[in-house]
Amino acid sequence: MRQQAPLDGTIDTLQLQVDINQQLGHDPDLVFVSIRTTLIAYISGLVDAERVEREIIKPLTEAQPSIETLSSHVLTPELTRVDIFESLIDNLLTGFVMIAEQGQQQVLLANLISLPHRGIEKPETESGVRGPREGFTELLETNIALLRRRLKTDKIRMKTWQIGALTQTEVRMIYLDGIADQGIVDELTKRISAIHIDAVLESNYIEEMIRDHPFSIFPTMEYTERPDVVAGALLEGKVSIFTNNTPFVLLAPFQFWSAFQSSEDYYLMFTSATFIRLIRTLSIVLALLLPSLYVAITTFHPEMLPTNLLLSVAGAREASPFPALVEALIMEITFEALREAILRLPRVMGQTVSIVGALVIGQAVVQAGIVSTPMVIVVSVTGIASFMIPRYNMTFSIRILRLLLLLLAGTLGFVGILLGLFTLTIYLTGIRSVGVPYMGPIAPLKLKGLRDFLVRSPHWLINRDTVPPPPKFNKKRHE
Repeated sequence: MRQQAPLDGTIDTLQLQVDINQQLGHDPDLVFVSIRTTLIAYISGLVDAERVEREIIKPLTEAQPSIETLSSHVLTPELTRVDIFESLIDNLLTGFVMIAEQGQQQVLLANLISLPHRGIEKPETESGVRGPREGFTELLETNIALLRRRLKTDKIRMKTWQIGALTQTEVRMIYLDGIADQGIVDELTKRISAIHIDAVLESNYIEEMIRDHPFSIFPTMEYTERPDVVAGALLEGKVSIFTNNTPFVLLAPFQFWSAFQSSEDYYLMFTSATFIRLIRTLSIVLALLLPSLYVAITTFHPEMLPTNLLLSVAGAREASPFPALVEALIMEITFEALREAILRLPRVMGQTVSIVGALVIGQAVVQAGIVSTPMVIVVSVTGIASFMIPRYNMTFSIRILRLLLLLLAGTLGFVGILLGLFTLTIYLTGIRSVGVPYMGPIAPLKLKGLRDFLVRSPHWLINRDTVPPPPKFNKKRHE
């Protein structure tokens, strides 16, 4: 931490200008304006230059105030006084305007911050058919305003940190008093307060510093760029962590089953949402197990297939020189490379590459006899099923597990798959997210949590403790 040196006695504006220039390395964006005995300083691009001219320079040109009457002449309402040189420099770098008067012991700081920022747009990573179309931006104040617009309550509580020796990134923890568990709030407060790092450029810097099980492939914190998701999470008792300069907000605690639930589930009729959840659950099982089951059956357990299907698969694999495990690895690696290439390409070009690439590669490897047709079908179905996972960070866990189970299936057959699933179950039941069991409400079992699990119950049943059921329809009254 830098030493907080006070301004030496009374202010000499000429010497103060020299000191600021030296501290900032004669930054070409640094602007100084002298008006008689008053010195004004700010960094171009961080402040609203028109407001500086209108609210500070013009009023001071028409008057000659002292430090006691300076604030009455400046039209900016947000003024603070500082007498610490390091604090002055930090505020200049943030976007404040310094106003120093010759012979005084303090300087004034005017909040005229005007940073370039992206407007509110549709969230790119969490699109849906129904629901709000607003997404967070890189500006912390805008993001908090979007949240407050959805939660008009006096229960909102905030804690703020400036993290990063070089970036001084503002990090803010937000929760609802009386709803969030105080133990979770205290634990997260302790973890965030213990962070010592040079720079925080994105919320993942914070996540990796405070998450449970730092070497686990499973995420123990959730991130989102949708204000409605954060509002819903706070109402469930979770804690949110906002980081300036990023649209992604962290949520904790996070449980395994939450990764397979979408915010859109709560905007559809509960029957439709339940149907989609069941389809999504089946797709996740296929994304995890389908390649390993195919390899295990064709390599170790062909007797499980009907005779006609067995002959068809054997005939298709006859031209392939590789065993089923090698075929699966070739196709999985190719598919993963294609997926990453699509993400890095421009959107219009990416759509073309995804369609053409899949068709060309699939047809080419089959015609060349490198991979059999059933394997192409299996990997294609697996890829489609993996797109059903709503949380992008959980897709990495499923992809890694799929490869591990594939290797076990290729060496031990069904025994390897069962061994892998058993080990995975034991491991998942031991994970905690800020002290909360990762596999809840299944392990440990909580019947109340099953209201919103695989089946999405009606809202009045999910919130049965606070919301009464809807009144029954009285046909005679409406005739």
